Amino acid sequence: MPSLQSGGRRRGGPQGAGRAGRRRRHLRADGGLRLVPVPGGAGSAGGGQQPLGAAGGGTRLCSERESSVSYQELKDLKKANVLHIDVRERWEIERDGKIPASVNIPLNELVEALQMNPADFKEQYNQKMPAKSDHVVFSCFAGTRSRQALSFAASLGFSRVQHYAGGFEDWAKHETPEKK
Repeated sequence: MPSLQSGGRRRGGPQGAGRAGRRRRHLRADGGLRLVPVPGGAGSAGGGQQPLGAAGGGTRLCSERESSVSYQELKDLKKANVLHIDVRERWEIERDGKIPASVNIPLNELVEALQMNPADFKEQYNQKMPAKSDHVVFSCFAGTRSRQALSFAASLGFSRVQHYAGGFEDWAKHETPEKK
């Protein structure tokens, strides 16, 4: 249990308890990453950050409707110079193609990439490192990994993140993908 300082305020415990929205990375059985709340995070005593779109005592990031974009919304956002990150694996991009002007950062590299030194990020991904206030849209094949990417980015403090729920599968119904 966290100790109390004078004035009755909680002080961070052994694993960063008390820091709003703090999460730990855990490896899933299938090799993927998942984020889990650290006890004592935002919200009620002992509770971590609420899930995306959840009502209640935690920090509310945004609703599912606000966090996802449609095909047309993504097209419009791309005209406004939004950073579009495709979190599919490189072999998927090579096999199927990509949405034009997207940057490929596979999901298993994303958390590390979003914490890189800006010069290293530019060198590795040939793209300016996004600021935490920049508008970023994630996509994948069908929306599952992009939703995970959105959660990862939000947990790192990125405030203007969305995902293309239809993903590459939906894009390919509307337009011919760009081949490498």
